[in-house]
Amino acid sequence: TELEREIAASIIEALSLELPVDEFDPEAPLYGDHFGLDSIDMLEIAVVVSARYGVELRSDDVANRNVFASLRALADHVARHRTL
Repeated sequence: TELEREIAASIIEALSLELPVDEFDPEAPLYGDHFGLDSIDMLEIAVVVSARYGVELRSDDVANRNVFASLRALADHVARHRTL
């Protein structure tokens, strides 16, 4: 979706990933081996999403595992909770 592409582009830019947006698999796990992202990267993604879409992602939220499961899951969460 367009929102997935926007978020993927924001993640790629924020984390300086060498990955074209078109090759960002929306179903691949964000955390772990596929992209090589860690908990610090997840915090950076949360900051970017919060600033751009007004979606607050707190580190102590038990739903984060599901929210950050993939780009598609993150985009779905943003679509449901965005304020900007």
